Amino acid sequence: MAEAAVDRSSKSGLGPAGKPFSTFERLVAWRYLRARRKEAFISVIAGFSFVGIMLGVATLIIVMAVMNGFRTELVSRILGINGHMIIQPVDGPFTDYADLVKKFEAVPGIKMALPLVEGQVLASSQTGGSTGALVRGTRAEDLTKLKTVSDNIKSGDMVGFAAGDGVLVGSRMADQLGLRAGDLITLTSPEGDVTPMGVNPRIKSYKISGLFEIGMSEYDASIIYMPLEESQLYFNADGLVQSIELFVNNPDDIDNLRPKVEEAAGRQILITDWRQRNQTFFSALQVERNVMFMILTLIVLVAALNIISGLIMLVKDKGSDIAILRTMGASSGAIMRIFFMTGAAIGIVGTIAGVLLGVFVCINIESIRQFFSWVSGTVLFDPQLYFLSQLPAEMDVSETVSVVIMALTLSFIATIFPAWRASRLDPVQALRYE
Repeated sequence: MAEAAVDRSSKSGLGPAGKPFSTFERLVAWRYLRARRKEAFISVIAGFSFVGIMLGVATLIIVMAVMNGFRTELVSRILGINGHMIIQPVDGPFTDYADLVKKFEAVPGIKMALPLVEGQVLASSQTGGSTGALVRGTRAEDLTKLKTVSDNIKSGDMVGFAAGDGVLVGSRMADQLGLRAGDLITLTSPEGDVTPMGVNPRIKSYKISGLFEIGMSEYDASIIYMPLEESQLYFNADGLVQSIELFVNNPDDIDNLRPKVEEAAGRQILITDWRQRNQTFFSALQVERNVMFMILTLIVLVAALNIISGLIMLVKDKGSDIAILRTMGASSGAIMRIFFMTGAAIGIVGTIAGVLLGVFVCINIESIRQFFSWVSGTVLFDPQLYFLSQLPAEMDVSETVSVVIMALTLSFIATIFPAWRASRLDPVQALRYE
């Protein structure tokens, strides 16, 4: 009769002798996932495994998204204010910089050439505050094209700058010095006039035409833009510039543009690109990103190990059930698949929940940061320390898919050994043990 029942159930797809991953096997696996009073401890282990995988996947997605956002924001802001290629003279200063600018801008792939005069100064206010600053002398028409600055004027305007009698100051520097648009800022340069008594520092006050805020605290607290002609007079560089910065359409196409730029220059020049100037910074960022991925993967691995312990305890608890199923005709493969699906279900559901949680946090990361800042009463992710005024998060589809595949793979591997142990369990010994 038992054989007939098994035969009927196998024909209907519900019996132990059915096809692999049949309805019968799925029903048994689902039944083992549901907690009963005497299996409460096993259920707790399964719950911890689920929560561990969920948090591990979510943490990986969030951390990788934040680090991607960091890199994207830093690259866009660093390259938004600094050129992709910096051209410096080798055989003498750039006195014909106006002609060189036209030649460089005629090269396909270059969208703007920016002649610059730079110098370090001490900036101070009438209230007595002072700080170091970098003065960048540039033409008003070029600064208008530099949208990172011209589109982020916090207060004031560029009228005074365009007229040649005003400067643009970073908002954080203005806050440190207690200055506003329309106030005077005093600049002191050690390279002043040469006298019989030596070199006297040059001290001059300028009216603040406007305050800019690009969102990167390092620049907002240290840069002053000055009209090019005025900067040439201030730094004793009348009629010349120190460098020409080139902004290109594709920053990754720098190598192909180098020979074209050298040919357009028609003289000896030194070319430094954005990768060389920021190589240490971006290399450190990449190393940190890879190390964080490996460290956080351990969270998922620990959760997968919990699946192993939970399934081994479940196999011991279900010894009599396994013996009955084997007696009724269930193959060892069917038993293995049942326990494999039981453990894999924890990994699959935990991974899906982790992805949903990670996506939710990434979308609302700035609101979450502000909430915890309000709850703790402290500034989380201080712009003074992290350079950016907001916490960025940029999810990458390929990275998210790799995290999901990694979590599912670890979960599936973790279920193989307990499931194999269940399939190898001898029915007679199992019943005798019970």
